[in-house]
Amino acid sequence: MQNVTIVDHPLVQHKLTLMRDKGTSTASFRRLLREIALLLSYEVMHDLKLTLTRIETPLAPVDAPILEGKKPVFASILRAGNGLLEGMLDLVPSARVAHIGIYRDPESLEAVEYYFKAPEDLADRLVIVVDPMLATANSASAAIEKLKERGAHNIRFVCLLAAPEGIERFHTAQPDIPIYTAAIDEYLNDHGYIVPGLGDAGDRLYGTK
Repeated sequence: MQNVTIVDHPLVQHKLTLMRDKGTSTASFRRLLREIALLLSYEVMHDLKLTLTRIETPLAPVDAPILEGKKPVFASILRAGNGLLEGMLDLVPSARVAHIGIYRDPESLEAVEYYFKAPEDLADRLVIVVDPMLATANSASAAIEKLKERGAHNIRFVCLLAAPEGIERFHTAQPDIPIYTAAIDEYLNDHGYIVPGLGDAGDRLYGTK
């Protein structure tokens, strides 16, 4: 699909299979999501710009590459997005963090916002929005609209699983935003869950169901 990158690294696919298994414990699910997040980060940030800085190694001075400009912002769609956030912060601990509280109404499946906190200088940073599941795309699209209202324009979206219907709706609402995912599953069921999927990522992450 256009503007969608599937990260098909063998380690990503192996860990995703373990996460799909309904017998996987909460602790293992949490650890696997954190590990996959780190691996997804390599792909979504593969084109960050570098500049040279003068340093001294124990043997000699050298001009060595270092990230150019301001650090990226990881924008977590609460609550399940925090599972991906932790792994990405392992890789880029100096990144800034935004939290976007949005939940999907169980009846209408529409996004309901209840919290937003982000750095003020979003216009000057790469913003990576994270949420494990791109199902109806309502929450993801609403979160990105909020970030755009605050000045963000260099935005990427990272998820663990995506449904074809979610990708289509997302691209209709946010045609300029690239998607990075570990897999595109078959379809959404009547309750807005991805099939075969892995269940409710938030519940499995925090053991709340």
